Amino acid sequence: MLIVGTITDPIADMLTQIRNANTARHDHVDIPASKLKMEIARILKDEGFIADWRFIERGPQGVLRVILRYGPRKEQILSGLRRASRPGLRLYTTRSEIPRIRGGMGVAILTTSRGVMTDRQARRMGVGGEVLCYVW
Repeated sequence: MLIVGTITDPIADMLTQIRNANTARHDHVDIPASKLKMEIARILKDEGFIADWRFIERGPQGVLRVILRYGPRKEQILSGLRRASRPGLRLYTTRSEIPRIRGGMGVAILTTSRGVMTDRQARRMGVGGEVLCYVW
C-alpha cells in the first residue's frame, strides 16, 4: 500500500490568499501566522504594497491580518505576487546573481543568513540566499 503525504507550502498559500483578496478588492485577509510570514508582511508594508499588518492572538498559532492597499479609485497597488523557491525546488542565489524584478520596479524577497530582506538590501549587504518570492 502506497501512502502519499500532502506536501504543503505555507508561503505559497499566504501569497495566494493575498492575491485573491486583492483581486476581490477585500479590505483585509486573515492568514495563519508564522515568524517568516510576519517578516514577509513587514517587507510588503515597508515597500508600500500593503497598508499594514498585525498579529492577532487566536488559537494555538495566532492569525496574521494583512490590510490591503488600493489607489484612490480602488485600483490595485499590488499587481503581482509569485512564489520563486518552493519545497520541491528550492531556488538559491549568490550575491552577484540576485534577480532584478521588472527592471527594479518590483521586489524579490530573500531569506539570508542575516534575516529576511529585499533584493536591494541583500545586494547592499553583499549576501545571497533563498529567493522566496517576487512582488510587483
